[in-house]
Amino acid sequence: MRPVTLGDLCAAARVLLDQPDHTWPQVMADLLARADHADHHRQTYGSARLGNGTLMGAALALGPSLAPTIADPRHLAALGAVIAALRAHSPQG
Repeated sequence: MRPVTLGDLCAAARVLLDQPDHTWPQVMADLLARADHADHHRQTYGSARLGNGTLMGAALALGPSLAPTIADPRHLAALGAVIAALRAHSPQG
């Protein structure tokens, strides 16, 4: 997966907001796997057919809804879930 930006965090959180809270860990695992797979494909074949290898690309492919205001409690929880998943996914932890 390509380096993560704030835009990636926001896009992934928007995907989570469309799902029941208890599914968020699995949804994040799926998004991270999609981004990893797309990035590997991009690097190997020079093609972005599966996406550009970013978390945002994986998230936007699912057509997430618009995010509520940043202070919305569920949105903040979704951002926290994205960050937790990224920390667990990172080789540095």
